[in-house]
Parts: sequence; structure tokens; C-alpha cells
Amino acid sequence: MTTIEVAVAPRPYEARIEHGLLARAGNVVGELLPKRSRLFVVTVAPVRRKWAKRLCDSLTGAGFDTTILEMPEGERFKRLATVEDLAEKLTRFGADRSAVIVAFGGGVTGDVGGLLASLYMRGLELVQVPTTVLAQVDASIGGKTGVNLKAGKNLVGTFHQPRAVLIDPEVLSTLPDREYRAGLFEALKCGVIGNPDLFREFEENRDAVLKRAPAIVERLITESVRLKARVVSLDERENGLRRVLNFGHTIGHALEAESGYRNLLHGEAVAWGMVAAARIAASVGKTDEHTAARIRGVTLALGQLPRLDVRGASIVRRLQSDKKTRDRKVHFVLPSEIGKVEVVNDVPETVVLAAVEEVRRLSRP
Repeated sequence: MTTIEVAVAPRPYEARIEHGLLARAGNVVGELLPKRSRLFVVTVAPVRRKWAKRLCDSLTGAGFDTTILEMPEGERFKRLATVEDLAEKLTRFGADRSAVIVAFGGGVTGDVGGLLASLYMRGLELVQVPTTVLAQVDASIGGKTGVNLKAGKNLVGTFHQPRAVLIDPEVLSTLPDREYRAGLFEALKCGVIGNPDLFREFEENRDAVLKRAPAIVERLITESVRLKARVVSLDERENGLRRVLNFGHTIGHALEAESGYRNLLHGEAVAWGMVAAARIAASVGKTDEHTAARIRGVTLALGQLPRLDVRGASIVRRLQSDKKTRDRKVHFVLPSEIGKVEVVNDVPETVVLAAVEEVRRLSRP
């Protein structure tokens, strides 16, 4: 088992990564929480059908009273209404302040379950058990929770750190190819912002990555978690360094919102956002054309991305509502070299429009 500490105050926690960990989750949770705790597993139907029995058998076998709460699947259900519905279910089951939320699913489940845990009775313990690549390498680490508004993504949320993150790469075996590839873009992001070796893994071992070679997949997850844990430990609430984790997300979030959260998976939107950010970086002289081409090439080599039917002007308007915008200045995370990025807030609108037009053109086969 690989154990990585997320050193946030006042209570650090661990991300544990091991093949087959789901079947031993009860023992791990039993080390952290009293057996009298009632566990409420928030999940979605596909995860429940394939993996809930293994998790719940482990939790009940360790002596926990375990109840499943199912929520609808998909980004469009990442809304306050879903949180309210889950909270009402908690009250019907008699959940009190000793209850524990186990967020068991992808990034949407983790964000919604985390927000529920932070709000219900002013805060419950939370355990993250991510089941997608995106959630395992990124969303489950760092304590961000949130839901979307019509105006944009993650505009309502809290910071609520989990008690533990349990990552079992085995659950990825049943992940559809599209969702698997979408999650890879978040790992690739980690390579661009701070781990050149991880980036080269994608360049040199693309076929093995796409074929889900177990050793490589576990290495991608571990190195991504290690990088995010280091960044979060230094800047828990995104006051400085943590903003580098938003590489690809500024335009990516705008693309998601503009498409109504229907035809783009989050990782796919981030992929287009990374391509756009690389184009912007080259245009404003923050990086060279070769570096921008490497980022674009590796991103597009991971699989066909959805077609974009958006207007640049609409995306620019969306950017003004992004939570990373300060004093009406849009902050972009731009690569200077592989493994190093910087935050820039003086990008001309014409450059942004040109970058959006480029990704729109690249999206057309």
C-alpha cells in the first residue's frame, strides 16, 4: 500500500492507494472512526451495481451500521437541489452528528457528498472513496466541495477535508473507455504543472496507458496524488500556489457551462482548456511553440475529444463569472516549460478569442 499524507491543519489525513483496497476499507475506516458511527454511502446507480456490495460488506464486517444513499448520475445533477434531497434522506434515516458520509463515486459524487458532509448539522466526518481516474488523481484530494449554478461551475461550495481517501485502482477496470480517458487528462495536467517525468510517461507509454496496464495506471495515480497533496499542504485554500492546479480549468469550466454540462465530460473540457492555455502561453510569449505543440500533441493523442460548437465571445463572457476571476481580471495558468507554470492576469481578449477558435477548429474531424 502507498500512503501519502495531506498535511493540512489542524488534522492531516492520508490518501491510501492499493489494488484491492475496497475489500479492506472497513479495517481502514475502523482505525480512524469509532464503531458506533453510522456510515451513509453516497453513490450513483452504476457504481452501486458494480462495487457497492464489496465496499458495504467490508464496512459492515468491521462493525459499522451502513446505509446507501443513491443520487442521480451526471454533472447536470451537481446542484444544490441534489444536496437538499440527500439531506432530507439523512433526516429520514435519523442521522445525527455522529454520522459519517462516505462519498463513493466519481468527481460529481465526491463534490456533492463532500458538500453534504460540510453542511448537514454543520459538519460531519467524510471519507472519500473515488471510483474514476479523475476523482482518484484529483477531485478526492484537497477538501474542495461544490455544486454548479447556471452561471458557472463550482460557484457554491466549501472546503471540507476528508478523514481519509481510499483509492483502489481495481475499480477502474469497469470504467467506460470515455470516462477512463477523460480522467487521464487530470493526470496529464499534473505532469505539465509540476512533474516532467509524469508528462513523459504519457509521451513514451501512451499505448500502455490507454490499455490500462496496472503498474502504469497505479504509478500515474500515485504521482498525481503526490503532487496534489504537496500543493494542497502548502496552500489549502487556494490563496497562492494552489491556483496552479487550475491549469486547463479556466477555459475548460467555461466550455462546460456553455455546453450546459451535457456533451463534455469534465476531463474532456479540461483537455480542451489545456490546449487553449498552451496556445495562449505561446501567443503571449510565456512559452515557446515547441512546448505548446508537445502539450497539444500529447493531449490529443489520448483519444478523440468531443466537437465544440461554441463562440469565442460567449466563452469570454463566461470567464467573467469564473471564481478565479479577481477584480474583473481573468487569471490564466500558463505553462512556461513542462513541469512549470505561472499565473497570468493580463491576457488580451483577442488572444483568448484566438485560442478558443483554435480548439474549436481542432475539434472538427
